[in-house]
This record gives sequence, C-alpha cells and structure tokens, in this order.
Amino acid sequence: MDEEYDCIVLGTGLKECIISGMLSVSGKKVLHMDRNKYYGGESASITPLEDLFTKFGLPPPDESYGRTRDWNVDLIPKFLMANGQLVKLLIHTGVTRYLEFKSVEGSYVYKGTKIAKVPADEKEALTSDLMGMFEKRRFKNFLMFAQDYKDEDPSSWKGMPGFDPKNTTMSAVFAHFNLDKNTIDFTGHALALHRDDTYLSKPAGDSLKRIKLYSDSLARYGKSPYLYPLYGLGELPQGFARLSAIYGGTYMLDKPIDEIVFEGGKVIGVKSGEEIAKCKQVYCDPSYVQDKVKKIIIPQKQVNRNSDIYVSLVSYTHQVAAKGWFIAIVSTTVETDKPEAEIKAGLDLLGPIKQKFVTLSDIYKPDTDGTENNLFISESYDATSHFETTCLDVLSIYRRGTGDDFDFSKVTHNLGEEEV
Repeated sequence: MDEEYDCIVLGTGLKECIISGMLSVSGKKVLHMDRNKYYGGESASITPLEDLFTKFGLPPPDESYGRTRDWNVDLIPKFLMANGQLVKLLIHTGVTRYLEFKSVEGSYVYKGTKIAKVPADEKEALTSDLMGMFEKRRFKNFLMFAQDYKDEDPSSWKGMPGFDPKNTTMSAVFAHFNLDKNTIDFTGHALALHRDDTYLSKPAGDSLKRIKLYSDSLARYGKSPYLYPLYGLGELPQGFARLSAIYGGTYMLDKPIDEIVFEGGKVIGVKSGEEIAKCKQVYCDPSYVQDKVKKIIIPQKQVNRNSDIYVSLVSYTHQVAAKGWFIAIVSTTVETDKPEAEIKAGLDLLGPIKQKFVTLSDIYKPDTDGTENNLFISESYDATSHFETTCLDVLSIYRRGTGDDFDFSKVTHNLGEEEV
C-alpha cells in the first residue's frame, strides 16, 4: 500500500460501489477497501442460509428449508424503479451485462381491511377498487395532468390554470381536481412514494415528477413499476465493483480500517495496521466515521403513525429462496420504543411465518458535505421500497467530491471484452 491514490472508498455497500465505479470511469485512481469478507455491506444478500441464522444468533436451519445455498436473503428491502435513476446508471455504465432482472408482479396498497392494486394509468383508475365511480373520473383527470407534466414546459400545465410548480402546493393540486382523502393518501404514498405527509405543503413539482416516474416505470413492463435482480440485491454492488476494476480500481476485502488520517484538517490517507495508503479524498459509509455523523431521531407520535410501512415479497422465482418459499421484508421508520409492534399491520398480511428475524438500523447523516476536509460520507439506507433516494445521495456525493455531475459519455460499452 505504498502507492498514492486519488480516492479511497471504504465499505462495499451499493452506494460506495456505485461511487467507486463512477470515480474510476472518470479517470481517478481508486483503492476500494472493506473490513468485511463480502460485498454489499448493509445492502448485502446473505448466502448460504446458515450465515443468516448465524448472524441473528440462531441454530442452523433444518432440512425443511431445502438446499441452503439456494437462499440469498437481502438485508434491506428495495426494488428498482424501471425508469428510475439506478436503472439509468446500470444501462449507461454497461453494468446490466453482469446482471439479470425480473419484473415484480405487482404493486399494492392497503386500505381498510383489503389490499388493492395501485392504479397508475387511466384504464386502471377506472376499474380500481380504491375509489367510487365519480372519484375514478376525477382521479383519471388528475393522472392525465401528472403524466403530461413537464417542469419547464408551461404548455403541459394546461390542465390546471394558474399552476406554478415552484409555488403551487401539492395540496392545492389535489384540491383543484377535487380528490378525496383516501385518493390523496394512496397517490402520495403509493405512487409518489413519499414517506410522510409533509409533501402536501411543499411545491407540487417534485411530487408530480415522482408520480410521472411511477407511471413511466409501469409502462415499460406493464405489471408493476419495479424490477428486481435475480440472486438478490447483493448482485448490484458486485456489478459496480466490476465496473470499477475494469477501469483500474483496486479492491481489498477483509482489510481492517484502523483510522482515516488527517493533516491540516484534510484527509491524507487511511491506516490499516502498520500501513497507510495515501490519498486526496475518502468516500465511505457512516459506519467508518461514527464521530462525523449524526443520528436521526424520529419523535414518538401521540396518535397515528407518521411513517409508512413497506412490505416487499420475493420468492424462488427470483433465485433468492428454495422452491416453494417466499421471503418477505416488512420495514418502516421507527417512531416508538416498541418497533416490532409498529410493523404488526404488515406482518399480519403475510399469513404463517416459518422464521422471523428482527433488526433495527440507526439512520445516520453526515455532519458536513465533505468539501472542506475531503471526507465524503453517504447517508444510511432508508425504509423506502425503491432506490431513488439512494441514487440521489450517490449523485450528490459525486458532485460534491468532483465538482461536476457524472459524465456518462466517459463510459465505453465494450466491458464484456475485458475480464477482471
């Protein structure tokens, strides 16, 4: 480790592997290190099944689970929006050639005591169980407005006179189309995929773009807006790691990280044992810099929950479980001192559960943006069902670290001709 690097990336979570790939593609000399023996960090897929049981302090699984190597169990609950940022990154960087995806069968929302498919186009709106006859017509008109919406094109706002995407609130848009509370609820949370209701008082542009993304993603494959990689989410960081390696990145797994070294308030390297790898910048996940991140506290709510509960369901058809088995992940942002009770509504939807694992993850955000000390820290993964917030964080980190937006034109597409 006598060499000097432009950048050292610590941790092989998806965010760090994407950043490593982007930096390598951009011509940076990158060293990528992880204290773990495996790729993925918090976004890993655990295999074989014995390793998952061991992680949670349980005795080995019995024979009823089938071949334990057929299991790849994700540690976080995420899908990819078919027309979203991560899919665009995968396509533009050529990483898709290392991965295989399957469309998720459907996207559903819980209302009252029933589960209903989320309507995302005019045809589905008119047949949805979520709304009455007159509300369906109003919702159809709203959807047409959202699907035609373009940020900088006032002609696309014609469905709502006086609309201004930077000043008109989302609440005012819903009111214009006379949508009722139930429709607003599933639109904001199941289509726009907001985690709480604060979006209602904010400018409508962001929410309309989110709804359009959901609708455009659904249009690509027809069943749902979501894609999922065969063999689990752990395949994603490995794909971006391979991209980095092809462009000259160096990887070291199972490498203890003892200290990030500073001089004059700026990063100069990373210490591992008696060695110091020198660099100009360090990129890492929050677990490597506990003294430079803040924990996000969600205050306990007095009456109703503020945060949505997400349930994702994958199975042997996604190559993540033995035949006949399903893996469900129920997640939320914790608001009380009884977190398992908070997800009861999600668990109750699943029927008989053979084995349940409960884990809590603190949410961390960096204290600073990294531009002063050249230490760029990612945020923790949130409870949402998709990777859009993940990509926004990655693109922000890259912009702060390099001063530029990522230039996709620097990526060549002959990756399959080289091996690593």
